[in-house]
Amino acid sequence: MLQVCSALTTFQKEKIMYTLDLNQMSQNEFLTKYWQKKPVLIRQGFKDFVDPIAADEFAGIAMEETVQSRLVAKKDGQWQAEFGPFESYEHLGERDWSLVIQALDNFSEESAELIEPFRFLPHWRLDDLMASFAMPGGGVGPHIDNYDTFICQGSGKRHWRVGDKGQHNEVIAHEALLHVEAFDAIIDVELAAGDILYIPPGFPHEGIALEPSMSFSIGFRANSAISLLSGFADHLIDNDLGNQLLTDANRQTTQHSGEITTNDYANIKQQLQNLLDDDQVFENFVGKFLTSAKHELDLMPSEEPFAQDEVSELLAIHAIKRLGGLRAFYFEGSVADNVADGVCYINGEQVTFAPEIAPAIKLLCDQLVVMPEELTPWRDNEHFVSLMVELLDQGYWFWTEAE
Repeated sequence: MLQVCSALTTFQKEKIMYTLDLNQMSQNEFLTKYWQKKPVLIRQGFKDFVDPIAADEFAGIAMEETVQSRLVAKKDGQWQAEFGPFESYEHLGERDWSLVIQALDNFSEESAELIEPFRFLPHWRLDDLMASFAMPGGGVGPHIDNYDTFICQGSGKRHWRVGDKGQHNEVIAHEALLHVEAFDAIIDVELAAGDILYIPPGFPHEGIALEPSMSFSIGFRANSAISLLSGFADHLIDNDLGNQLLTDANRQTTQHSGEITTNDYANIKQQLQNLLDDDQVFENFVGKFLTSAKHELDLMPSEEPFAQDEVSELLAIHAIKRLGGLRAFYFEGSVADNVADGVCYINGEQVTFAPEIAPAIKLLCDQLVVMPEELTPWRDNEHFVSLMVELLDQGYWFWTEAE
């Protein structure tokens, strides 16, 4: 692997478990007091923190075509930004630059483990794990995010300032960088390894590296009404739905041909409302929409198809792990097609299965890793094994050692 600079060193990979400490708060207390309300510093949220990925391996990932990465630097007072893949970093020097990778969880199995402690929040709200390596003085500038983020400091130190929510003028510092003008800080701190800064949407913030450092941001995004409506319209078109014409068989004569009457307006509105009220249609859209990958998956399909008896035997001794970035959800409750009916959604597609294996499907959707003993009731079930053959062949799940 190409060395980025003297600050980037390798380390021995090992299994790292991350336990989140909210500083005497319960998870519900955090959600009640801070979630989407105000930022908070969580000192040593991860005790004895160890970077899940070495900086030189991180730089190597940014050289891949399928990875969304960018370099942000400040030179002579001017912001610069370029998008990967990158061939070299030798020209960057020892100061004032930062390398950022989106959806690192899709490409680093070890880094994806950082998401696990945040599963007290629903996974459909997760955006991705973004990470950055920065040299002293490096950062991406003062900005506002439209999502909740937990900024977890890795190796090294960074100085963070967070402003209050309100009216902040945005400026284009570079065609790839939207910044905000100077703001007064309500949080002004230096983060060390294991410290976490939670920032809700709308609060301006800026982090500047004080020394060579890694930083990891777990982002939780909500969809706007515009994105939902746009996605729903695409879903209707793709599935040839919503073609019913407006009807008005009880039309009466009008004296004002230019008028849209109250009844006409209500009829037009009801035409759209009928689509939203059709749970069969709208739930199918939501399931597919929320499980669609937002970044390219690092798929590695099986070279040779698995046999059912082989999978049944392996389920007894190996754990199964979901591919990083893969989204798998189910509905439960009073909806048209829920998990008890044999329906779930994986990577933008509806998946049907025998209702009797619903408990096993919930395990696959709820947990990143499912252990052999958890699947004991299902490993000889023809329906479950058949589905696992398909998922393993696609590369959506893979075998891992049971620990």
